Amino acid sequence: MNILVSGAGVAGPALAYWLRRHGFTPTVVERAEQVREGGYAVDFRGEALDVLDRMGLLEEIRALDTEMGDAALMGADGQQYATLPAVIFAGDLEVLKGDVTRLLYEATRDDVEYVFGDSIATLEQDDTGVHVTFERGEPRTFELAVGADGLHSRTRALAFGPEEQFVRHLGIYTAIFSLDNYLGLRNTGHLYSVPGRAANIFSARNNTEARAALHFASEPLEYDWRDVEEHRRIVAERFADEGWQVPRLLREAAKASDFHFDANAQVKMDRWSTGRVVLLGDAGYCAAPTSGRGTSQALIGAYVLAGELAAAGGEHTAAFEAYEREMRGYVTEHQQAGREGAERFFMGTPTQEMLDMIAANAPEVSRTQVARLKTYRPAA
Repeated sequence: MNILVSGAGVAGPALAYWLRRHGFTPTVVERAEQVREGGYAVDFRGEALDVLDRMGLLEEIRALDTEMGDAALMGADGQQYATLPAVIFAGDLEVLKGDVTRLLYEATRDDVEYVFGDSIATLEQDDTGVHVTFERGEPRTFELAVGADGLHSRTRALAFGPEEQFVRHLGIYTAIFSLDNYLGLRNTGHLYSVPGRAANIFSARNNTEARAALHFASEPLEYDWRDVEEHRRIVAERFADEGWQVPRLLREAAKASDFHFDANAQVKMDRWSTGRVVLLGDAGYCAAPTSGRGTSQALIGAYVLAGELAAAGGEHTAAFEAYEREMRGYVTEHQQAGREGAERFFMGTPTQEMLDMIAANAPEVSRTQVARLKTYRPAA
């Protein structure tokens, strides 16, 4: 069974891995010219670690752990006023997103067809398959198509309808980019927050680099999500009068090659499949970065979707229904966490006592397990 997977972030390559294990033939198409680098650190929680273990990648992922320690909460005067315990923001395991996508690609590239620098233009489906045209490549027909192409999924738009029907804005925009570790941070970070705006900078890759993020509260904005220069202008305008390290961060953002800007939003859908097309990860059920669970959700969803297709012998209708049954409760919990995280993102200045209390409860919260992973038998 030939299956098209749109998107080579985390969800797409993870799905390709499991599809191959179950005897299917995936093709992954990705708009970018190569595997995407950059991005902030992502957390792995609960069963996501089990999925990585079953893929034989857990130890390699652990070797890439940021080993982030406690972070400093900074005031406008540049003085530290509290300490943010790492357990609050780092999950069970924290790795740079670019490192995760690269590792997943390397684990699959030898037996999975990857088509970079292209994307789906149109798709039509009938009883024989999904007929796809591409922006650059020749038309092809697949038996199934999977949209693993993120919040602004082209697959979702073509198969289900316009983005505004499904994407729910949570009131926050975030810009993320790489820069030199000019503060000399060592396995730590600095966080600065004022009403409606926040800035973070963390060390990365054994303290040889850093990652920064600028966040601001806003109602939905009208802009082209593909226009990076417009994104830089929006962020510069929002932070033009801010103090602390923000002026330096804006200069770094203006020249960063991996600058990424987007809304914190969720995707809410009654169904994740229609006919022979199904959605995976953020494309179908984005929980928002404020949940801290998007990467875990993508890995688990990929494992379940491929496993249910195998269990159903490729009968997609039954497989997609089983996939949704297995994942719905897990997604509901994570989306609730995303909404709660957004609501308190710009909360007033926390006391150290409050932070210590949150940290005391964090291990129990981060290890909550909702999706009980089945064991799907790989193809011989």
